[in-house]
Amino acid sequence: MSVNDLIKRLSAFLPPEAVLYETEDLKPYECDGLSAYRQTPMIVVLPQTEQQIVEVLRLCHDTQTPVVARGAGTGLSGGALPHAEGILMSLAKLNRILGIDPLARTARVQPGVRNLAISDAAKPYGLYYAPDPSSQIACSIGGNVAENSGGVHCLKYGLTVHNILKLRVLTIDGEILEIGSDALDSAGFDLLALMTGSEGMLGIVTEITVKLIPVPEKAQLVMAAFDDIQKAGNAVANVIAAGIIPAGMEMMDKITIHAVEEFLHAGYDLNAEAILLCESDGSEEEVANEIERIHAIMKASGATGISMSRNEAERLSFWAGRKAAFPAAGRVSPDYYCMDGTIPRKHLAKVLSGIETLSEAYGLRCMNVFHAGDGNLHPLILYDANTPGELEKTEEFGGKILEMCIQAGGTITGEHGVGMEKINQMCSQFKSNELEIFHGVKAAFDPQSLLNPGKAVPTLHRCAELGAMHVHSGSEKFPELPRF
Repeated sequence: MSVNDLIKRLSAFLPPEAVLYETEDLKPYECDGLSAYRQTPMIVVLPQTEQQIVEVLRLCHDTQTPVVARGAGTGLSGGALPHAEGILMSLAKLNRILGIDPLARTARVQPGVRNLAISDAAKPYGLYYAPDPSSQIACSIGGNVAENSGGVHCLKYGLTVHNILKLRVLTIDGEILEIGSDALDSAGFDLLALMTGSEGMLGIVTEITVKLIPVPEKAQLVMAAFDDIQKAGNAVANVIAAGIIPAGMEMMDKITIHAVEEFLHAGYDLNAEAILLCESDGSEEEVANEIERIHAIMKASGATGISMSRNEAERLSFWAGRKAAFPAAGRVSPDYYCMDGTIPRKHLAKVLSGIETLSEAYGLRCMNVFHAGDGNLHPLILYDANTPGELEKTEEFGGKILEMCIQAGGTITGEHGVGMEKINQMCSQFKSNELEIFHGVKAAFDPQSLLNPGKAVPTLHRCAELGAMHVHSGSEKFPELPRF
């Protein structure tokens, strides 16, 4: 079907302002937060109701037109990259909080609701929504479901998948499914977990029931500075080994500390090689006891300086610095490439050493900021896209980091998803028979591969080509990198 015919069909059930096709209207949708990859969509639609989404999907199904769902566009893996010959469907206008049940401690929300807006709405009931990505002021809950987002407090409270009860989902042919239940468990296969993190490849989420938890009586944060990043890594292991599960435990290296401090003036020690933020929450007695133990562990682990938040404003200020790491990177470099890999905590120092070796080899600076408690790394590779060949060099550097995560017994993503960014590394992490199972799951929900095609799961042909390239590439490029 021609573009003009599709526009006419869409305009039959969508208002004129909800169907975009002029170049200047399409450009804002050509990338997500990972701006290194860009593709102008053929058409953008902005439905306002579930029934309009049903009609869009039925039209796409009937005309064999690819469709990509988009939330707030804050994703960092190219998961919402448009299809050149497809429809990009923004869910931004489905932004209503449908109801809050303070007794059941749940909220029903549409996918376009901002993450932070849920907690704001639940606050009068003494409740909040725990997952808090750094982009929570802007990112949408539908996007959080698509990527299984986490945040600085995911160590204690879990990722998105651990904080939702039910999804309302539309299939490619417009069928409505309800997955999960209002109860804590439901019969049958765990399709709720399957759908969460599926990057819009299996269905379009139109409603989410999230869990809410009570706002803690108190929260306090310990900030410890270290003169060696390995000591900071050991401190993380020592806290967990002591049986403490902090509300959040984050680490930043020296280059990140300086970038953040110049940007926000959060009170970070500029002489430190690494800073560790470790938070306790709960009752007054629980927090007092845990903070005392954390302080002792930091001191015994070699901290050169230890500060404790004295009030809520100071606690939020310390966290604001960590959450501002990405925009701070944008102030010190024309471009940055944010990676997302996860490793066992015991290999933290070894992997960071490997990243430093890669940084020197590629001649590119790298800011390291990460969820230290669960080993989720976010290296920010600084580069200049206007320098010929530098993006390609940056991508290769990032790929090496992810392969090192795999080698350490980890994985290529913790919360950003695979999207387009990491699709080649999927070939390194999974065997061909495992990838075939992924394709089988995709085919069960979307047999014609119209929902967000070409993302997350590589074809076996692509992996075979990459394998051949690896075989013929000769000796290892970086034999000095750590082997696990």
